[in-house]
Amino acid sequence: MLEIERKFLVKTDAFKAEAFREHVIKQGYLNSNPERAVRVRIKDDSGFLTIKGKSDDTGTTRFEWEKEISREEAEALLKLCEPGVISKVRFLVKARQHTFEVDEFFEENQGLYLAEIELQSATEDFNKPDWLGEEVTGDPRYYNSQLSKNPFVLWK
Repeated sequence: MLEIERKFLVKTDAFKAEAFREHVIKQGYLNSNPERAVRVRIKDDSGFLTIKGKSDDTGTTRFEWEKEISREEAEALLKLCEPGVISKVRFLVKARQHTFEVDEFFEENQGLYLAEIELQSATEDFNKPDWLGEEVTGDPRYYNSQLSKNPFVLWK
């Protein structure tokens, strides 16, 4: 139940040509407190309820618990969420033995592309594709729970 991941900005959309799968995602937060965020997500036709704990000092590691729920349950729970539902398409891109999850955001977060990679340890080496940009691991502005409250389009 421990999530270890690093997060990066994306320089170009070249990753799309390398993607082997994509998912349409809509998600909201019943609680966006960094100590214990509670997320509701619809990914394609499935629903998920996820609880995330506070990140460690580096921003790479935190508690994560996820349970699949029906799409109907997820749709009902999304109606109870805090304002700021996030819409995005997630592209899965292989990079040797790892898979990057690259999110293209829409609506109030239009123009933002973020790549995440889940690791076995915080110090694990991995291949960095050319389209990968600046690392933003641990920068709370790029947490989805924060993007729901302070969307990317308002940063400019």
